[in-house]
Amino acid sequence: MKKRIFSGIRPTGSIHIGNYLGALKNWTELQNKYDSIFCIVDLHALTTPTTAKNLQEKIFDLAAVYLSVGLDPKKCLFFVQSHVPAHAELTWLLNTIAKIPELERMIQFKEKSKERRSNVNVGLLDYPVLMAADILLYQTDAVPVGEDQKQHVEIARTLAKRFNKNYGRTFNVPQVIIKKESARIMALDNPEKKMSKSASSPYNYIALTDSSDAIREKIKRAVTDSGTEIRYSPARPAIANLMNIYHCFSGLTFEKIEQKYQGKGYADFKSDLAELIIAELKPIRRKIKELKNNPAQIKKILDQGAKDARIIAQKTLQEVKKKMGLI
Repeated sequence: MKKRIFSGIRPTGSIHIGNYLGALKNWTELQNKYDSIFCIVDLHALTTPTTAKNLQEKIFDLAAVYLSVGLDPKKCLFFVQSHVPAHAELTWLLNTIAKIPELERMIQFKEKSKERRSNVNVGLLDYPVLMAADILLYQTDAVPVGEDQKQHVEIARTLAKRFNKNYGRTFNVPQVIIKKESARIMALDNPEKKMSKSASSPYNYIALTDSSDAIREKIKRAVTDSGTEIRYSPARPAIANLMNIYHCFSGLTFEKIEQKYQGKGYADFKSDLAELIIAELKPIRRKIKELKNNPAQIKKILDQGAKDARIIAQKTLQEVKKKMGLI
C-alpha cells in the first residue's frame, strides 16, 4: 500500500518558477510514487486581503496550472480546500489543544506582525493550525514543502502527538519531504529574499504565464554579484541562485555548469538560462490557455475531487469528534 502525501498552494499572486521548481514539478513525480492529495488552499488565502472576484479567478487559474504542469486526476486527488468543510471544523477542534506561544513563535507570523501588528488578523496567527488540519485530516504520512513551511509541518506533528496522547491513537504523525536543490528559489531582484508571488516588482519572479520576451528581459535584468566568473558559491548569492535555477531546468550539476561557461561571462550564461526556462514553460503556458477556454472541464475535476476528499476527511473527523466526546 502506497504512503500518502498532502500539500497545497495558496491561490494568491502569480504562480512562478519558484512554486514550479519547489513544489509543482516535484508533485508530478511524487504522484507516481505516493497516494497523493494536492489542495488549492483558499481558506489560507483569506488571511491576505482580496476581493471575492479576484479570489475566484485565482482559484480557477491555480487549478489550470495544476493540470497544465502534469498533475493527473487519475493519479492524484486535488480539490479546493473550502469545498471540504471538515478542514475548518477540525481546525477549531485542534485549536483547543494548540498553545498560543507555539503559534506566536512561527517565523511568518513574527515577520508579518512586526510589519503591522495592529492589522494582524487572527487567521494569520491560526494559520498553522489550519495547515495542521489540512494534513492530519487525510492521515498523511509525508508532506512535500519548501524550507519556509517546514516549521508549520512541525506544528502539525506536535498537535498530532498531543492529540494522540490526550485522546488515544488517532492521527498519523507526518514526516517532511524537501527537495533540497529547488527548495528555496530566491528573488531575481534580491537574492537575499525568497521569490514571492506577492512581490510588488514583476522583476522579482518569472511567472509561468510570462511571455518568452518577458522571461528574456527578466533574466537579463536579474542582479548579479561583482565579477564575471560563473562559479557556484554561497558567498555569491546572486549567481548561486541563477545557477540553481539553471541546474533545476537543465539537470546539469553546478560543476558541469561551471565547466560549460568557463571563460564566458554573465551575458552568455543568462541568455542560455532564459532559453532553458522558455523551452520548458512554453507547453505549460499553452496548456493553461487551452484550459481557461474550457472552464467546465476544470469545474468537473474540482467537484469530483472535493467529493472524494470529503469521504476521506469525514471519516477522520468523525473519529476525532468521538474521541473528544462530541458523538
